Amino acid sequence: MKRVTIDPITRLEGHGKIEIFLDDKGEVSNAYFQVPELRGFEKFCEGRLAERMPLLTERICGVCPWAHHYASTKTLDMAFGVEPTDTAKKLRELSYMGYYIYDHILHFYFLGAPDFVVGPDAPAAERNIFGVINKVGLEIAGEVIKHRAYGQRMSAMLGGRATHPVCGLPGGISKGLNEEERATMEKMAKSSVDFAQFSLKLFNDIVLGNQTYVDLITSDAYTMKTYYMGLVDDNNKVNFYDGKVRVVDPFGNEFVKFKPEEYLDHIAEHVMPWTYPKFPYLKNIGWKGLVDGPDSGILRVAPLARLNASDGMATPLAQAEYERMYEVLGGKPVHHTLATHWARLIELLYAAEKAVELVTDEGITDTDIRNMDLGEPGEGVGIVEACRGTLIHHYKLTEDALIEKANLIVATVNNMGAICMSVRDAAKGLIHKGVVNDGLLNMVEMAFRAYDPCLSCATHTLPGQMPLEIVIKDVKGKPVKRLSQNL
Repeated sequence: MKRVTIDPITRLEGHGKIEIFLDDKGEVSNAYFQVPELRGFEKFCEGRLAERMPLLTERICGVCPWAHHYASTKTLDMAFGVEPTDTAKKLRELSYMGYYIYDHILHFYFLGAPDFVVGPDAPAAERNIFGVINKVGLEIAGEVIKHRAYGQRMSAMLGGRATHPVCGLPGGISKGLNEEERATMEKMAKSSVDFAQFSLKLFNDIVLGNQTYVDLITSDAYTMKTYYMGLVDDNNKVNFYDGKVRVVDPFGNEFVKFKPEEYLDHIAEHVMPWTYPKFPYLKNIGWKGLVDGPDSGILRVAPLARLNASDGMATPLAQAEYERMYEVLGGKPVHHTLATHWARLIELLYAAEKAVELVTDEGITDTDIRNMDLGEPGEGVGIVEACRGTLIHHYKLTEDALIEKANLIVATVNNMGAICMSVRDAAKGLIHKGVVNDGLLNMVEMAFRAYDPCLSCATHTLPGQMPLEIVIKDVKGKPVKRLSQNL
């Protein structure tokens, strides 16, 4: 038995490693995606003032603080029994579109594009943003930087700052939008629509125009049939900020649709002894292990899953691209993991279009931005779509409005079973006869990179249930004692 370790894995937030085990014939017998870090944020939250939670939970990660900020704010809306004003809802969603714009640009160009624009088997030193710039040119690089900055500025206008916003309050938002800011934001949003369309053309020319890449995307190594989950509006169209949670089966049929406060009726979490994140699964199917198919409760979230779980996009240009993706890839649902990059660009276009729609709404500059009719503290659940997938916050408050219990199921955790399976299947599909090189190992990493995992968010656990193993070894590396809990 030969062991191949990729440590650290690259181009993601947080720390992780991949262990690949080869049999005597050089074939992959198994592979594990392991997260060795732990950050116990749920335990940190206990005893905190409820009103501080939108500012505390966003510190879990600097990549998607907006998602945690608004999931937390929406949880407090429910916990205090208060409905935000219409203007507050529009302003929250508008600032959230800015987050989607800058985050999706970041992932595609900085983290995903090196594998396609530069090449999956290019030298490691070239598989980065500088390699991308070398391929596409400085002018395009300037547009990437400019439009990522636009998304950040759009968010900062309402959030107080681009990262770690301070605007969300139970019942509303702390700052409105004046006409000068609105006009500036409209220009940036319209420019972002053009840039999203350019990015889709770039993907079409470089990736879809290369049969080798198309074959890679549709290969068995990157194909897995699972359930898919995402927020949808009343028309089952993709919605990042609000709506019901919809799950479709591997054939694209609706399996269940539920309100945020009903999530515990449908989602449960499994613990593995070799990694810290938990493994969510569909309760009504059950945990069947790391297998795919309709009999397995494992589900997927993130851009491709959101599109699979929906009946379309709520803006016209994004809807046209949505239809084209499914036409090219053979209909719904699409099970090709690497197609997540294409779905991400369609979502970028939707976010920019939605931002234009919101910022040109005639009531967007109204000053009625908070409902102060708060009730007694209770229990609340808030769900948003982080860029990486469905994010769930659940708090139970004391009568003094302190956090008694907190549960967070983040996007990467929802994807954990699928990520582990994707890494394993890619390794089995790509590594044969003991041939292992840098290019092949990078292609194994591509299996998890499509999900854009955030391991800083993912590594937390419910109070008192942390699985832990400590192995004490002698100077020769031989284990002499093992200590464990909750394994």
